[in-house]
Amino acid sequence: MQNLIKGQAMVTLKALVVDDSGVMRKMVMKGLTESKLVNFEFIEAVDGQDALTKFDPKEIDIGFVDWNMPNMTGVEFVREIRNLYGGGVGSVPLVMVTSEKTMGKIQEALDEAGADAFICKPFTIEELQTKLKKTVERAGILRLRKDAAEKKKQQPSGGLLAGLFG
Repeated sequence: MQNLIKGQAMVTLKALVVDDSGVMRKMVMKGLTESKLVNFEFIEAVDGQDALTKFDPKEIDIGFVDWNMPNMTGVEFVREIRNLYGGGVGSVPLVMVTSEKTMGKIQEALDEAGADAFICKPFTIEELQTKLKKTVERAGILRLRKDAAEKKKQQPSGGLLAGLFG
């Protein structure tokens, strides 16, 4: 996926990468960069509590969250974000990146907590591309909408004539 929308420059997504292992955060960021799904700008968090302090739905476009962490697990983080900001089509996509592979755990992350996708460690670049394509595309579309709304908000209302005569 070279461009999210034909004729547009490639979108850059701000991605929150949450894992208590610095090595694993680097592996996730390297894998995402090498996937070439989009350009990523990364913000790192060491656990769910740290991620909560760094999460701003106006700034963060997508999150990649480990399951097992101290202080606040990834599933607890996803639940808290969904409780605070809601879920659904317009919400920031959250992806669980974990070694948990049982159907019960996958169901808990996706159906009960509200995660949008699930990637099992270890992963390949091809798996990231295949499993994350739609989720990353959705995040890109949401970023374009946020940018357009911000641009519209900065323009004077009523156009040129209102500015001259209003």
